[in-house]
This record gives sequence, C-alpha cells and structure tokens, in this order.
Amino acid sequence: MDASWTHSPDEVLAHFDVKPEQGLSDAQVTKNREIYGKNELPEDPPTPIWELILEQFKDQLVLILLASALVSFILALVEESDGTTSRATAFVEPLVILLILVANATVGVIQETNAEKAIDALKEYSPDEATVIRSGKIGRIHASELVPGDIISISVGDKVPADCQIISVSSSSFRVDQAILTGESVSVNKFTDAVPDLRAVKQDMTNTLFSGTTVVNGTARAVVVLTGQKTAIGDIHLSITSQISEKTPLKRKLDDFGDMLAKVITVICILVWIVNIRHFADPSHHGILKGAIYYFKIAVALAVAAIPEGLAAVITACLALGTKKMAQKNAIVRNLPSVETLGCTNVICSDKTGTLTTNQMSVARFSLITPAGAIREYTVEGTTFAPEGSVRSLDGKDASAELRAGPIQRLAEISALCNDAKVVYDEHKHAYSSVGEPTEAALRVLAEKLGAFDDSIPDKLLSFSSPTERASAVCKHYEQAISRLLTFEFSRDRKMMSVLVSRQSTGAYSLFVKGAPESVLERCEFALVNGKTIPITAPIRQEILTQTLEYGKHGLRTLALAFKDETDKDVSHYKSNSTAEYARFEQGLTFVSLVGMLDPPRPEVKDAVANCKAAGIRVICITGDNKSTAETICRQIGIFGEHEDLTGKSYTGKELDALTREEKIAAVQRASLFTRTEPGHKSQLVDLLQGLGLVVAMTGDGVNDAPALKKADIGVAMGSGTDVAKLAADMVLADSNFATIEKAVEEGRLIYNNTKQFIRYLISSNIGEVVSIFLTVVLGMPEALIPVQLLWVNLVTDSLPATALGFNPPDHSIMRLPPRNSREPLVGKWLFFRYMVIGIYVGCATVFGYAWWFIYYTGGPQISFHQLSHFHQCASKFPEIGCDMFTNVMSHRATTMSLSILVTIEMFNAMNSLSENESLLRLPVWRNPFLVAAIALSMILHVAILYIPFFTSLFAITPLNWTEWKAVLYISFPVIIIDEVLKFVSATFVDPPTPVKSAVENGVKVKAE
Repeated sequence: MDASWTHSPDEVLAHFDVKPEQGLSDAQVTKNREIYGKNELPEDPPTPIWELILEQFKDQLVLILLASALVSFILALVEESDGTTSRATAFVEPLVILLILVANATVGVIQETNAEKAIDALKEYSPDEATVIRSGKIGRIHASELVPGDIISISVGDKVPADCQIISVSSSSFRVDQAILTGESVSVNKFTDAVPDLRAVKQDMTNTLFSGTTVVNGTARAVVVLTGQKTAIGDIHLSITSQISEKTPLKRKLDDFGDMLAKVITVICILVWIVNIRHFADPSHHGILKGAIYYFKIAVALAVAAIPEGLAAVITACLALGTKKMAQKNAIVRNLPSVETLGCTNVICSDKTGTLTTNQMSVARFSLITPAGAIREYTVEGTTFAPEGSVRSLDGKDASAELRAGPIQRLAEISALCNDAKVVYDEHKHAYSSVGEPTEAALRVLAEKLGAFDDSIPDKLLSFSSPTERASAVCKHYEQAISRLLTFEFSRDRKMMSVLVSRQSTGAYSLFVKGAPESVLERCEFALVNGKTIPITAPIRQEILTQTLEYGKHGLRTLALAFKDETDKDVSHYKSNSTAEYARFEQGLTFVSLVGMLDPPRPEVKDAVANCKAAGIRVICITGDNKSTAETICRQIGIFGEHEDLTGKSYTGKELDALTREEKIAAVQRASLFTRTEPGHKSQLVDLLQGLGLVVAMTGDGVNDAPALKKADIGVAMGSGTDVAKLAADMVLADSNFATIEKAVEEGRLIYNNTKQFIRYLISSNIGEVVSIFLTVVLGMPEALIPVQLLWVNLVTDSLPATALGFNPPDHSIMRLPPRNSREPLVGKWLFFRYMVIGIYVGCATVFGYAWWFIYYTGGPQISFHQLSHFHQCASKFPEIGCDMFTNVMSHRATTMSLSILVTIEMFNAMNSLSENESLLRLPVWRNPFLVAAIALSMILHVAILYIPFFTSLFAITPLNWTEWKAVLYISFPVIIIDEVLKFVSATFVDPPTPVKSAVENGVKVKAE
C-alpha cells in the first residue's frame, strides 16, 4: 500500500480486507505470502574467495612483477642446467617477488571480506518473533512469517517486526525509540491519526511503526503494511548492497601512476632488447640464442629495477603507523587507505546529536517569578548528566541568598518526583548516564544541583557521597520524605504529566505537574513567589509566555512546573478510565518555574570547527532535529555567526526535496545546515557534494546512516553507534566527538605529506636504478648491478628509511593551508622533473663508480673506457688484458662499488626527503630520530652483506677497503647539494606556500578543472 501513513486505520484495514478482531485467514496469509514474499532481508551469496584473490592481481605493476617472476623462474631453471649460477642466487629473485605479491593479495582480501560484514549486522535488528491475530486467535509466530495485512499486538520492550500502521492504542501513551533509523535519541509519541502529508519524514509519520525500532512505552495494535525488502530497514539493506566502493584518492593516484610506469617500463624493456640485437652474436655469448637470452635477462632486470617492490609494504606500514597514532586520539581506523583520504577532505557532514552535542540533555536555564511580578532568570552550569555545576543569576552573580529564599525546594521536589527517569554512575566508563527519557533525566540532575540551596538536605549527603550514591542523593532524599501514590501519564491532549504525592511528615497530599508551558499555564490560578502563593495575573501570564518564546529562540526545550496542594486524601477518588479524565484533577495549579533545556554543544567542538574553517574545510550539520534548535546549536559552535543571515544556508529535508537538481547543486555550495532529514537525504547530499569534485567525510551512528557512510569518501561512525554503522564506516570515533575528526584530518594531512615523501624517495631511487641499467646497456658496459642486488636494495635497504619517513614531524602550518585537490596527480610535472634530476644523478653516479674502479682506481685493472664498453669483443680485439676480469672477482669488486654507491646515495636521498621544500639547514635530519636510526640500520645491513661470507656469495659482491669507501662517499654526497638547489627553486618560484583563501570554492572549482 503506497503512502499508508496518509490513510486512516479503517482505510488501511479495508485495503487488506481484514478485521482487527479476526485478523487474516489462513487462505489470505497464503495468498499474501505469494504476492509479497517472506518478511526477511534477502541474503546475497558471499563473494568467492578466488574472485577476491584474482581481484588483487588486476594491477599493471602487479602483472609486470608476476611476469618478471615467471620469466626469472624459467631463466633460473635454464641457468641451473648450464651450471653457470648457483641454485640459491638463481631462485631468490622469483621467490621474493612471489612472496611480495602473496602478502599484498592477503591484505587486500582481508579488507574486502570485512566490508561485507556491514550487511550481516543488519540482522541484529530483525526481531525473532511477533504476536499476531489470525482467524480470531492470538499466537506467537516467527517474524519472517508475517505478511502485509497481519494484525499484530506490540508492547513495551518489543522490537517492531515489520513496517506497520497503528490501528489502536490501549495505553495512555505509546512511544517508540526510532534512533536506529533517524539518529535522534528522543523517543517518538505514536497515534492512530492519519498524517496527510505525502512528503512526511519518518519522524513526522506518527501513525507508523518501523521494522527494527523498539517500543519504550505503552501497548498497541497495528496492521502490517510492508515486509522484507520493502520496509525502511530493507531500503537501507538495498542501499548498502548496491553500493559500489569507490577508490580512495591515493589509490586512484597510485593506479594512474602504476599504469603510466607500466607503459614506460614496457617500452624501455623492449627498446633495450631491440637496441642490443646487434650484440646477440658477440663471441662472449657463445651463440645468438644465448645472446638474446642474456639481453632478455637485462630487460627483466630493468623491469625489476623500475618497479618499487617495497612501495605497497611501505605505504601499508605508514598508514598502519598513522592508524596507531589516531587510535591514541580515539579515532579507530577500520580501512587503512581512508587515513590518507582525510588529508584531502573538503567537507565534513556531521550529525548534531551526540557528535556536535553531548547527547546528554541538560537544563541550561530556569525562571522564577519575583515579588514584583517579573521574571528572574538563572543559568545552570554543566552539560552532562553529572550532578555538578553551579547555579547563578543571568548576570553571572552568585544567587545563593535569593535562591534559598525562593521556591527552590518545591522546584527540586517536582523535578525529582514528577519523573520516571534515573541517573546512574557507570564505574567502568567513569561517567554518569540516564535510564529513561533524557528530558526527565535532565530534571533529575537539576534537582541534584538545586539540593545545595535546600537547607533540609545535610551537607554530608552532597560532599561525602561516592559517585554512585551522588548520582541520585538529593532525589532519594526527596523520595524518602515524599511518597509517590499515583501517576497521571503524559497524553497528547493534555501535553503534561502529573503525580499525586504524600508527605511522610504531615500526610499532606500534593499534585506535582510538568508539561508544555501553554497547557500548564492555562490550568494555573496562582504563582509561587518567595515561598508564598499569590494569584497569577494577566501581566504575569504574559511575562511567562514571553519568556517561553525567548527560550524557544535560543533552541531550548521548555517545560513549565507547577503543583497543587490537595485536600481530598482518598486515593480512590483519583482513579480514572482515560487520560481525558486526568484534566479534572489538574486544575487550580500554582505556577513554580519555567525550565529551559537542551542537548548542549560539546565544549571542545567550537575550537574544532574554527580549526576546520582555518584549514579550508566546511562543516555541514545534518540532523533529524527541528530547524530552530539546530540553528541555535550551529550558532553556538561557530558553524554560523551569531547574527549571520541564514537565508539559503539552512534547509529542512522537505525544502531540499522541493528544489530542482540545479537548485540543489547551488544550495549545497552555500548551506551548512540540513534539518528534519532522512537517510535518503544524507546519501543525496554526498552525491551532490561529490559531483562538485569535493572529498566528503560523513558521520553517523544509526542503521539509517549506513548507506551514506559507505557512499562518502570517508565514513565516520560513532563509538556509541550501531554495529551496522561501524561496519559500513572507514573510521570509528571511540569518544563520538567531532573534535576527534579534526585531529584525524590533521593526521591525515601529515600522513599524505609523509607518504608523498617516501614515494618520492623510492621512485627517484628506482629511476636511478633504471638509468644505471640503461646506461650500461647503451654504453655497452657489463651490468653494474644484478637483479638480486636490486631486490635487496628495493626491499630492505630502501624500505627502512622509507618507512621511517612516515615519522616525519608535521609542518607548523599543516592546518592553515587549504585541502589539496584530490584530483591532482601524485607526480606533477615539476615533481617528475625533480625525480628525473635526482634519478639521473643516482644512475650516473652508480655507473661512474663501476667505471671508476675499472679505469681510474689504482687497485683496479686501469683499462680504457673503450675496452670496458666493448667487453663482449674482448677475446677478439684485446685478449691481452685478460677477459676473465669481467666475470671473476674483479667484476664483483666493481659491482660492489656500484651497489655501495647506490645504497649510500639513497641514504642521502632519504635525508633530502625529510621535507619536500624545506632545507636540511632549517629542518635537520635529527628532527626525525627514526630516520636517523633507519639510515644507520640500512648501512649496517649493507656492511653485513659485504663482510659476511654467505652473503658475499649470494649477492656476488666482495668487501671494500677504506680508499674505495672514500670514493663511495665522494660520489654520493653531491645528491644533497643538487636537491637543496631544487628545494630552493621549488619553494621560491614553482610552489610557494598558498594560505587558505576559500578552500570550499577551491574544491568546487575542481570539476571545471
């Protein structure tokens, strides 16, 4: 049935041809089940593990490495049969490459498996059984057996088994907790009346019960209207299952970079092989086929050298490090790549309740009547359920004397006793919390705070109680002195609640009342002033109503408190059959106070919002709460200015729905508040913002938030939220605090900067290796480095400093710069030029070290460059020099020179990578002690393979003497000077710092770019 909430109960019953006393017949149940199916969420088969594994290999760099491993393995078998290389050396390269690929694939499969758990968690909200009326009989059936048209009975504590419409309420009130769908913690009163609004949001569908929500008060009968996938929670299930996970900005950039690198590598490898066709027949190869295989090996070595094998591992290590640091700040990261995504976030869409606010309703102000008939206003400190906080007059002055003389005791008594909530202390969390309605808990806390002004309460009760006892010390004092006899529950027509009480000391009866100010004031004939009752006049009534409006402007939820001293002590006279009869007792009341309460902003949120604005990040508040309350909170925390005109900046869900697509796009560019929203609005806002090229972070805690959390670039769930939200999110805030997001954004920016630095370090080093191999081939020299040596450098000696670069300290202006453009390439033109300059020097220095040993070093053979570059023709052109030098220990010593220069120069390059543009003179290397340790350890490992016999054999190297080590240092050090010059040019001319101007505008312009 479409839009069932707009129809009366009789119309809905007629649609399903059912009577509430009889329910559906067995034939009707069978027919409806054939039409609508079972009342359960469909289960999609899990992705086969083999598909997940194959998915990890759909990457150009991975495919090249896989091909390299396969070719290396085949060549190793061939070489083994020839007896030219040792078994260990021949098989090290393919085995190491395969281990890397397996490790990367394992991490990817684990992450994708976790993503599917969000769907399974929805089952937590599916009730097992339901009480149903069929063929005139009441019985319990499995909830999955329900069909549209079924009549169900539901009462306090039950989970709603399907989307239903109420047909009758058999209690004075009926309330449902819809937090899992709406995110709002205040329960909703439900009635049978139709809601004549086709665009009503779920909070306004007061005649509809939603599957998975919980009844917190009352008993009712309802007719099932929607089941299974058609329910509200079914829509959420569909949204999650149909969601396509987007790649993170870093992943996209790495993929683009990988594709580009793969193409370049392929072209260079083929080119190197083709260029050397003329050398296939050189005598040293003993045949054209072996010559072709030799240069094929060179091409494979080039591919291995060009690919930074350790990049994936280093990125994972850096992100894991960031994850650990963020966990210490209460941000638990579930999806590692999302850590980096935070660094380019333009917009944070945040819930109000529990994230920007404490989700702990508290009394902020209350008003009393003065002897002059005016309103005297007081402020109450404290924003949690903790019974701590002073009470002062509005001007901030101490009000102890006047409060003791005023009607404080009566105000505290009504707050404590006209109340069904409790405040308790959790010893594990070391925090106070509420049991029951947050509004009533706030009144209990007010009573605790007012106890300090009641002389009848012993000081030791307030001063020496344990936290557990202090939670309700004052309220218990009043409960012992005053007995609660009857409760007249809240009802929609009266808009109030009252309790009949009796004082233990005198036996006197009183009626304590709280409710909507207009309703209570209608029934008031007197006012309490300084402990005395006076007639309430028209001016006093007007003062109270004016104050009520003033509280409303400040976003305060306002209640009026009143009482009546009763003379009739026969409790049986107060019995009634309906809530309408309660009104006859609630007459001739004495007004006591107006109480204004709110879910207050977290104290630290205002600074966090200011820091986000300074960093060019726009904060958008999205809430199911009403517009005026949300606007007040947004002004208090700095999303809006105190007197800012909110035209075009604040929309309700209905107002957003009424806009055209173009108007919506214009709206999201200006608006910072959306109220009375539903799950669909959040997803819609994410789509609109992402369509503008913005990177969106979305917070949420309920089941309703899961689709938007998954759709956003980074979903942020609350620690106090549902499992569905947590499993759909990339990050969970343990303290459910917006300020933690701001800290996480800062950490994300730092991680991106550091990631960029170690990528720069690894890539420039790999370019050096490629240049080295390419130069030796083009010049006709022997290979200066063999594949197993390159693997050692890429995986071990390079990876340690690269990982340590993840510990680089943040720049002092990191949160004073606009978010980077998420579409900017990982390697821009200038950065690529810098990579090339450093890489070319690394490659040239490595080859020069090899040539230096053969040509200039006094301990070497001192042959000519012509002889070195024509070594393949040695036997025919210059046999007198001894051609064995190109394959024996002499060759190993020259190779060791090249390897040592490569390792040392890359250690200096790691120092350069401490900052992209800041000189080592201003940011010395010891600012990152982990980098110092990593460089030292890498050099120790390098020295170890030079001087430990097993490794010298494995890597085909020999120990160096002091003269050779000095040459290594002289050839390596200039890389620091070259990079210092490049940093100066970059910071001064190419990429000077850009302060925040209008980061949101910058983000919006991304699409046009």
